[in-house]
Amino acid sequence: MSELELTPEQKAIVLAPVGQPRSLFLHGPAGCGKTTTAVARLRYLLDIGVPGSQIVVWVPQRSLGRPYVSAVRSVTAPNGTPVDVLGLDGLARRLLDLYWPLVAESAGFDPTHPPVYLTLETAQYYLDQVIEPLLQGGAFGDVVLPRNRLLSQIIDNLNKAALVGFPHTEIAPRLIASWAGPSSRQRVFDAVQTAANDFRDLCHSKNLLDFSLQVETLIRFVLTREECRAPLRHSYRHIIADNLEEDIPVAHDLLRDWVAGADSALLVYDHDAGFRSYLGADPTGALKLAELCDQQVRRDSSYVSSAGVLDLAAGLVTAAPDAAAPAERGKGKWEDALAVDQWRFHTEMLVYVADEVERLLTEPHTPPEQVAIVAPFVDDALRFVLVRELERRRVPVRTHRPSRALREEPAVQCVLTLAQLAHPHWQLCPLPHEVALALTLAIEDLDLARATLLVKMLYGQKDDQPQLREFGQLKTEAQERITFVLGERYSGLRTWLKEYALVPGQPLDVFLSLLFDEVLSRPGYGFHGALDAAAATANLIESVRKFRRAVDAADHDELAQRYIAMVRRGVVAAQYLNSPSASDKAVFVGPAHTFLAENRPVAYQFWLYVNSPAWGRRIYQPLTHPYVLTRHWPADRLWTDDEEQQTSDDALSRILLGLLRRCRERVYALSCDLNPRGREEHGPLADRLQRLLRLSRQSAEQ
Repeated sequence: MSELELTPEQKAIVLAPVGQPRSLFLHGPAGCGKTTTAVARLRYLLDIGVPGSQIVVWVPQRSLGRPYVSAVRSVTAPNGTPVDVLGLDGLARRLLDLYWPLVAESAGFDPTHPPVYLTLETAQYYLDQVIEPLLQGGAFGDVVLPRNRLLSQIIDNLNKAALVGFPHTEIAPRLIASWAGPSSRQRVFDAVQTAANDFRDLCHSKNLLDFSLQVETLIRFVLTREECRAPLRHSYRHIIADNLEEDIPVAHDLLRDWVAGADSALLVYDHDAGFRSYLGADPTGALKLAELCDQQVRRDSSYVSSAGVLDLAAGLVTAAPDAAAPAERGKGKWEDALAVDQWRFHTEMLVYVADEVERLLTEPHTPPEQVAIVAPFVDDALRFVLVRELERRRVPVRTHRPSRALREEPAVQCVLTLAQLAHPHWQLCPLPHEVALALTLAIEDLDLARATLLVKMLYGQKDDQPQLREFGQLKTEAQERITFVLGERYSGLRTWLKEYALVPGQPLDVFLSLLFDEVLSRPGYGFHGALDAAAATANLIESVRKFRRAVDAADHDELAQRYIAMVRRGVVAAQYLNSPSASDKAVFVGPAHTFLAENRPVAYQFWLYVNSPAWGRRIYQPLTHPYVLTRHWPADRLWTDDEEQQTSDDALSRILLGLLRRCRERVYALSCDLNPRGREEHGPLADRLQRLLRLSRQSAEQ
């Protein structure tokens, strides 16, 4: 819905004189025009002459601020000072830089040295050093986790403490008090607490600030000072806060203080959301902000979903035990908005998905960005097969898995392998199969069989250094098997790597930029036109650059080798704003939560593995707990199977409503008898679909 299509009710909010009302709480389900109204209000404030420097748009994550950034950067936007689109992380960095000399000593840091901000990756790098003695001593007992998952859960506990607002030393006591299982787990929680304490001590000694310390220092040491808080209130006289339900408790506390003194405030809240609860989002606390506002406006009419889709949403939610229908039930038949199908094997299902997506893009001429393919989780096998099938049909596709380790990203493996070949003096010799995989990705049309043959004949080691020999050294018969076209591309890549090796050492991120720009992105090479590979490379370059700023090393070579070692240990990648987005004209493939985080509608959705029990179930996190480490869980209450089942049912309802409120036309609910591991599955989403279909048949028979 464009600005010209605003309803009278929306126009009344957008065009209201400043201060009439002074604060307004706009709430309703996704798709009812709340963000459109808020963006239009922002443009109106600028049009009537409010300086951009007096306006702040508050969002829980940067990607949710894109509509506002686009609005103020539009050619029709009035000139003037830019509007700040901020979240707590951005505000923390800004104020810590400004007031560091004032607060550093009281916060336990050295005020004579600047702060070093850690990303998720660099935080894992330093935490990894801390937990090594604990791992050697068996402190984590019977909890068996990949190292990156162990690190990320300890970091998650520290984040929860900072975002909720309790001391980090209470992590283990809170987890132990809620634990209803074997007592041996309590010793594991104590080890988690020790790791968190030791990591925090390391950060203080080196002026390192991970996300939790940035937030804690901001809340406890900056915003408690009136001389720091007053300029903030004075600067931002007009507040627009969107997606409050996805924000964190301490951000709500800040807004509570902020809104009270603002000239105008528009707070926007989505019903039945809070998809980031596992990251600390507090929809219950966000709803209490309505009490501060002079006026509350509720919207229910959807401008996105068809009547059939709304009816489907109501049906699936009421199919859950003890559930009530949502307010915006449609007047159509859900049967028109749902296609249900089942296959024996998952590969058959994925081939059907690719065929149907190709049909949608050709017959109704659906833009590719209007198609989303989601599953509860997206593993490497699903991603590989589905992307391959779509690319065979020339369907543009983008994928995103925010919790994916860097080493699991094929493009990252490729360029880091090539980095080792371009720096033979590192004496890091990739395994032959790693080189073969890198060549298949780096050289267009080179399959694994021929890449393996190339590596077998041309890759080796000399003086503990990796070497790629010339293609011309092969016999004519072997060259013909590889083909001269692919041989020429191999030679071009080899020559570039060899010439680069003669140049004095440069930072790893500079090497990666040159490799992508001068070779891999060119026609004939694997990253040419590949959105996912380009995004992964861009994220990797930013990751290396931030690692270089946060880690002390003797020279660029030592730093690069440390980074590669870190990636090999499996650190989880941070999320970067330059990841593929809705602006990319491509079909989305990813977890349902990731799609919901983008907060955008599509015409068609494909739900894969609807019989999987993973729909609505929280991921296995034995070292943390997203519901216990909140403001709403009593400290002395045990977490039992009943609570687990109830929260899973509620989470599934929120996910289904979130998906369907972002779907215009039709949903394909697809399942297979055997999952990729060859096992039969049955889950809560399949139960709801079966109840819905059974009720439909009974109604038709009456």
